[in-house]
Amino acid sequence: MASKAFRIFFLALLLLASPFLQVVRCQSDADVESGESVEDATDLGIVGDEQDFGDASFSPATGVDTVCVFPKNSARIVVAGEETELLAGMKNDGDSSLNVIAIKASVHYTFDHRILIQNLSVQGFNNASVQASTQATFPYFFVVSKYLQPGNFDLVGTIIYEIDQHPYQSTFFNGTIEVVEAGGFLSTESVFLVTLGAALIVLFGLWIHGQIQNLSKKTKRAPKVEVGTRASDASLDEWLEGTAYSQSSSNKSKKKK
Repeated sequence: MASKAFRIFFLALLLLASPFLQVVRCQSDADVESGESVEDATDLGIVGDEQDFGDASFSPATGVDTVCVFPKNSARIVVAGEETELLAGMKNDGDSSLNVIAIKASVHYTFDHRILIQNLSVQGFNNASVQASTQATFPYFFVVSKYLQPGNFDLVGTIIYEIDQHPYQSTFFNGTIEVVEAGGFLSTESVFLVTLGAALIVLFGLWIHGQIQNLSKKTKRAPKVEVGTRASDASLDEWLEGTAYSQSSSNKSKKKK
């Protein structure tokens, strides 16, 4: 019983800690060098989601590295139905300049990345380029469906570009985000896990208390009860008084005399 209760308690701790054990395959905010420049949206020629690339997939170009930053949102919390901004950074170590065509993203289940939940907007660019041996940062704005259930999901961000009129694409983010309800400080999942963990801890405490009480009862000795015979004999004589057994006993005593 003790080992079973310990396993339950350990499971509760894991459940409580699960929101903090997310593995994100993206460099942190500190990985973006201070020398990177964020160009103005007008200069970049952002055209919104007018372009449609369908299911086209291209290979990444050699010498092009990407990073990702969620400005002022290191926890990567996305409010359902509200606009979220991220920055896609590119470093061009190649010999030719590249032209950024568009940025797109999609939402998937964490337990099965093959299941697509939502295709986010495709943000196109008309005048965005990265010269050789330079780096630049491009903003991307997306909105997760307001009907999406709060919880942890995988976000895949892809930037599409061309070099010498040949299309390429690179995944600049492939990690976990937490979707929360609008106006809610904590997600429904987080509240449920905290409540469940607290309930398990209370049950574990009650079980320990019951075990201590059982041990204390067993250590107490039962009081000894002495049974006398004289009182029982007197009560038996009163019970038999006036019966045939009493009369025969008195006759026998007279004959002995």
